[in-house]
Amino acid sequence: MHAGPPSNPASPPSEYLQLGGPSQEEGRRVLEVFRRAGIPGEYYLEFDLRIMPRRGEERDVPGRLWGGRHGDGAVTRVAFSLPSGGERRLLLQNGEDARVWCRDTADASPVTRMVDAFEPLMPGVELSAFDLLMPYLYWTDWKLERLARVRSRPTHVFLFRPPAAWAAQHPETRGVRAYLDTQFNVPVQTELIGDQGQVLRTLSLVDLVKVSDQYIPKSVDFRNDVTRDKVRFQVTAASLNYPLPAAVFDPEQLSLAAPIPLRPTPVIP
Repeated sequence: MHAGPPSNPASPPSEYLQLGGPSQEEGRRVLEVFRRAGIPGEYYLEFDLRIMPRRGEERDVPGRLWGGRHGDGAVTRVAFSLPSGGERRLLLQNGEDARVWCRDTADASPVTRMVDAFEPLMPGVELSAFDLLMPYLYWTDWKLERLARVRSRPTHVFLFRPPAAWAAQHPETRGVRAYLDTQFNVPVQTELIGDQGQVLRTLSLVDLVKVSDQYIPKSVDFRNDVTRDKVRFQVTAASLNYPLPAAVFDPEQLSLAAPIPLRPTPVIP
């Protein structure tokens, strides 16, 4: 794989000179590859969420992440330490039927509940399941609009429109424009589009890092374009090809703690 994108999230996309419109058949092939892409095998990450409000003090929220795949698509488990004690554990199932489960272990009577895609993963944190799941990649109403260069990276630019059920549940959103890297199969940038065509939220890949001969996202920015608040997801340690028991990705087993490697590889800031 090639070097990661430079750290310049503010750079606007630049257009390629193209003769005729982009091939939608090529777009279908790109999407099929992208849906199967990701970190191979099972893995474990440690990360910090850097909370950067437009006004107020910045703060860090540490977390852990376990990832893998099964027949329905990528599956991710996330754990945050709660200020009141205990953990918030989330299980995110990607694919055509994307779902999210949550369990707070500090509750007097902990229960596992379903989570709406736009519910913040933690109170006061500008990050939702929608940001991590990227369910729009499985929406069937899409169009490959063009090729563009974003922060020096060549990308395929897609416009995704939500299915009727999603649109009815979230009428404030019109769709998602995604800039997908042509070499890394990662989103360089995505934009959640509002009902008036305005950008509501932006995801920006800041950089990648190489761990055990595999490039993974090192830091990603999530920005609320209405409030201008931002969160940076920053990986601090990783263990790739880390076998995980099936129970880790079972929503009925969120009451059980997931295994943690003894010596994950530190990721240099």
